[in-house]
Amino acid sequence: MARSDTTSRRKRSSTTSMSYAENDDDSDEEVEFEFEEEIPKKRAKRSSASSRSPRANPQTKMVTSEDEFVGDQDSDDDDFEEPLSALKNKKNTSPSNGRNGRVKSSGTKKVKEESPVSDDDFEEAPKPKKKRSAAPVKKKETKSKAKSKTEAGAKPVKEEAKKPKTIKSLEKADRLSAAMQAFLWWEAPPLRDGCQWTIMEHAGVAFPDEYEPHGVKMLYDGKPVTLKPCEEEVATFFAAVDPDGMHLGNKKTAPIFIKNFFNDFKAVLGRGHVIKDFKKCDFGPIRDHLNEQKMVKKAITDEERKQNKTLRQKTMFKYGFALVDGHLEKVGNYNMEPPGTFRGRGEHPKMGKLKQRVNPEQVKLNMSDGARVPFCPVPGHAWGEVSHDPKVQWLANWKENINNQDKYMQLAAQSSFKGKSDRSKYSKAARLCGNIDAIRSSYKKKLKSKNVDERQLGTAMWVIDRLALRVGGEKDTDEEADTVGCCSLRVEHLHFDPNNEGDENLEIELEFLGKDSMLFKQTIDFGSELYTGNNGMGEQVYANFKRFCAKKTPTQEVFDTLTPTILNQHLKEIMEGLTAKVFRTYNASKTLQDELRKTEQKESWSSLSDAEKVVEYNAANREVAILCNHQKTVSKAQETSLGAISDKIKTLKNQRKELKDILKKVKSGKTKGIPKKKSALELDEDVKKSLAKAKKMKDEAKTNEEKIEATKADEAAKQKRRDVQKEKFKQMHLWAGDKVPTEESVRKRIDTWNAKIAKMELDLKHKDDNKEVSLGTSKLNYMDPRISVAFCKRNEIPIEKIFSKTMRDKFNWSMAVPPDWEFNFDKGNEESL
Repeated sequence: MARSDTTSRRKRSSTTSMSYAENDDDSDEEVEFEFEEEIPKKRAKRSSASSRSPRANPQTKMVTSEDEFVGDQDSDDDDFEEPLSALKNKKNTSPSNGRNGRVKSSGTKKVKEESPVSDDDFEEAPKPKKKRSAAPVKKKETKSKAKSKTEAGAKPVKEEAKKPKTIKSLEKADRLSAAMQAFLWWEAPPLRDGCQWTIMEHAGVAFPDEYEPHGVKMLYDGKPVTLKPCEEEVATFFAAVDPDGMHLGNKKTAPIFIKNFFNDFKAVLGRGHVIKDFKKCDFGPIRDHLNEQKMVKKAITDEERKQNKTLRQKTMFKYGFALVDGHLEKVGNYNMEPPGTFRGRGEHPKMGKLKQRVNPEQVKLNMSDGARVPFCPVPGHAWGEVSHDPKVQWLANWKENINNQDKYMQLAAQSSFKGKSDRSKYSKAARLCGNIDAIRSSYKKKLKSKNVDERQLGTAMWVIDRLALRVGGEKDTDEEADTVGCCSLRVEHLHFDPNNEGDENLEIELEFLGKDSMLFKQTIDFGSELYTGNNGMGEQVYANFKRFCAKKTPTQEVFDTLTPTILNQHLKEIMEGLTAKVFRTYNASKTLQDELRKTEQKESWSSLSDAEKVVEYNAANREVAILCNHQKTVSKAQETSLGAISDKIKTLKNQRKELKDILKKVKSGKTKGIPKKKSALELDEDVKKSLAKAKKMKDEAKTNEEKIEATKADEAAKQKRRDVQKEKFKQMHLWAGDKVPTEESVRKRIDTWNAKIAKMELDLKHKDDNKEVSLGTSKLNYMDPRISVAFCKRNEIPIEKIFSKTMRDKFNWSMAVPPDWEFNFDKGNEESL
């Protein structure tokens, strides 16, 4: 018997080892261990043998769920580590007939029975029995008794099988993200001076697929034209541009776009081609084909969507990560930009030109010496060059054909490279806190200098500091958009006394295109307290502008003796590393901190909710965005959203008015005319059927025509759902059924509607105030994130209310600051040491 049990234990051990070995891989599947049926059988035999021992306590057999033995307090490990004394005791017992060791199994679940083995059976040496006080033991019902009770009318107790516990598994992308977050770069030892890395490996760049011709012909002078694949590709680029969009739909930009495109299109067509006049070209058939393809893509099934996601992740896992000094880093732009038409921003003179396809021969890789050079993913091609320069951060480099500028593949925004750069930038701006008084004193003296060069330098410094303008520089308007900074301001950009209020007025309206062709249009009152208080010298700056613009034509520069080189050199002499961007970062961070402190000192601050505190934070953020001229174009979707919120507020107010009328009727006892809520069950059922039908059409669609019909059916079903939701919203304040509402319930509902209206009006105000202001640009690039983190900690506001997931990953180095952290010279100096 001992030999049999030993063999059994060996079998069980081998089975367990096999289970671990078979599942010891890197797959994402959940690991499930299953023991052979012989394990509970052998256990049951030992239980049966022990039941004949005079020291065993017989117990009623009880069927339990998988991996559970009711009444048996021994762990599963005891089956594999059984004491020798127990084996010796079992050697003299007769084998069980197996009746008590039956195991019922169904599928993967195994039903085991209770083992009556006592803990005393596993003692190393027999000990004299101690007398125990008799305790009443409640006998468990046998199956026969339970059956008789059931037959007598008692309800049988259903035993719910416990579901096996499953370990929550993370997807591969989540595991990689967690692995990258585990590296705290700010605690790592510093590298050699000037070096960004010691060892770096990556997989290169992912290139877009080659163009696949669709065969749809464009029309020229009303007749279809057959094009070569390379010609058809270019025609498709133009057809993909929205004719009512910001390029072709704008009267100023459309001629520029069309002229540049058609010049490049004719170059691809070659001499002697039938297409010669753009006005005779009709790209409508190709545009219709592209719109149909959009409808087809919308009809993809869940399985197809899952496959597409798998393909994208496959590319990401191959190219989206780099190994830098032994830790993982995420790569930012690993996909090579595909060919197409150059869009540009604003009135860019080169919009519409063709962006050519970049080949691997144009790409230069950068990695550590001795690292494995990745295979070129494009058959028949090879990388242009491989360099080993640890003093630069880029992973790959190439030139684009539009402006002949260098393009780079770099690590993502949440990487250690970008994190080090950000922390250094904000610390440098914080150190400016200790030097700003001396700097301002210096340029204020120059404002009244008799030397014109010094006077223009002092005025430009005042503008950069107080108005947060960029330095600017001369632009070739044939190559770049005509964007303007401080040094490139022209007389035409300044409008003195724009409202014609008289000679005592000190207002100037500044209007020009700033970075990315964003319009800067602000009226500055140089005589206001903002610019004259604390010896701000706003009046002197106004007088200087008057003097600089006198006797000049509109196209002449205001600062005609000042260049960006002179200004930047002067900034470096004042403080090491000082630039106009450091001034902007300092002003943005200081403004945010001052605005938040001012708000927190209000008496009503402690009574505000988290949502109201977030609104106050956004108001401070908006001040920074206005200072830095961070604007954005209001999209059609934003306008639609604001209109929808306004309509909802009107509906809620009408409902509140109706609720007050109901309250009057309830108080007077005239409840007969109170409106009732109509049932929407039929409408809901109709929507469910429509959505199910559309899904079925998608799953069964084979041809493009069927997929287009499925997409149309899906859009119609979703519109029907929106209509039903609107109908429900209109009567959500009413009561269903014949029940008459009480006075108390009506009053509670009125209070609820007051809260709804207040919350929605607050939301509308927040969105309307920020619709033309880009709050995110300030958060990402100019406001020290530690100010926001400290603010959230002081006021116990979740950081998720302020920073998105992307921002939290980007600024993970700032999350450990204390609640009383401040943006000042000492903090900036600590970081630089």
